[in-house]
Amino acid sequence: MSKDLAELLGTQETVNLEFKQSGKDRDKLRKAICALANDLGHKGVGHLLIGVNDKGQPVDDVDVSDRELLRLTDLRDEGQILDRPSMTVESAIFAGRPIVHIEVKASSTPPVRFKGITWVRPGPTTREATRDDERILSERRRAADVPYDSRALETATLEDLDLALFRSDYLPSFVAPEVIEENGRTAEQQLASLGLTNLQGNPTVLGLLTLGVNPSAHIPGAYVQFIRYQGDDLDAAVADDQEMRSNLIGTATRLGAVLRGHLHTRLEEGEDFREEQKPDYPFEALREVCMNAIMHRNYENSNAPVRIAWFNDRIEVTNPGGPFGQVRNDNFERVNDYRNPSLAAAMKSLNYVNRFGRGIGRIQASLKRNGNPQPRFDVDDSSWSVTLWRTK
Repeated sequence: MSKDLAELLGTQETVNLEFKQSGKDRDKLRKAICALANDLGHKGVGHLLIGVNDKGQPVDDVDVSDRELLRLTDLRDEGQILDRPSMTVESAIFAGRPIVHIEVKASSTPPVRFKGITWVRPGPTTREATRDDERILSERRRAADVPYDSRALETATLEDLDLALFRSDYLPSFVAPEVIEENGRTAEQQLASLGLTNLQGNPTVLGLLTLGVNPSAHIPGAYVQFIRYQGDDLDAAVADDQEMRSNLIGTATRLGAVLRGHLHTRLEEGEDFREEQKPDYPFEALREVCMNAIMHRNYENSNAPVRIAWFNDRIEVTNPGGPFGQVRNDNFERVNDYRNPSLAAAMKSLNYVNRFGRGIGRIQASLKRNGNPQPRFDVDDSSWSVTLWRTK
């Protein structure tokens, strides 16, 4: 039997221990998770206990059902807390009574934000971060052995970033409007706070991928290659060949236009003798496959691009980088992990992905609705390929 958490963690709230009497107010839970992930107290892990009042006493009628635990786990993947927190949810015992225990690991890429606002826990209360708090968190990120997409590249400067695009598209998508208005920070301070540069002004990999004028000048594989063949194999004539070397926003815009331009639709008889337009491939599935390839690819150890090969009977999307972290080639349909966590957070804020860990399911469901065969996933140690077949 698991040991009582009251004995392990104590009965008073601390910098890394927060009590909530109820889990009904989900936003309060999100703020607490965000604050614990920021780990201002340098504890490495934080604990959120649901079913304990502020006096450290367990309460009655706490929902510890599997259904509720799954709903609370979903707070990790819904994309409102960015970068995505690492946390576990389980039922536990506190002072002899059942409660819910959420354990939150310190983020390796702080500051973590909920709805664009950084929350911290410097003591037994959760509050919005001050400028000094954010500076401390940014310095911690810089000093840590962080994921590749959070590392600064000394070969790059602010001139390599599209600052107009940052102000018009990126900043409003990632930071709450009231925070932008209240802070009054310079563009350089805002870029560093969002992990797009270091404190010396060198763009990070994330900054170059999302806002770079030419990301592949510093990250050789950071581009998308699109080839349209007039046949079913590589020996067929090439109808269209394009390389997209812009930043994430520019590439997504251009890629969307290219994919739509090559989609064919036909009229089919639907219900009540009405004609319906059916595309060869549902655009939702194409978009999901391509955006996931950009998000999950290996930018550090490969100079190969994301490749989209469009044949008459199928589309193959291949990206360098095999399974990462907890993901293996035998569990990738139900387990997710992130090689590029900050890039994933940026793509969520910019609405290029809807939720974390739902890509494969969305692709399969979209293809099924359109009448396409189910996709094939080919995963090995160095690459990931998805094949979509045209409707018959």
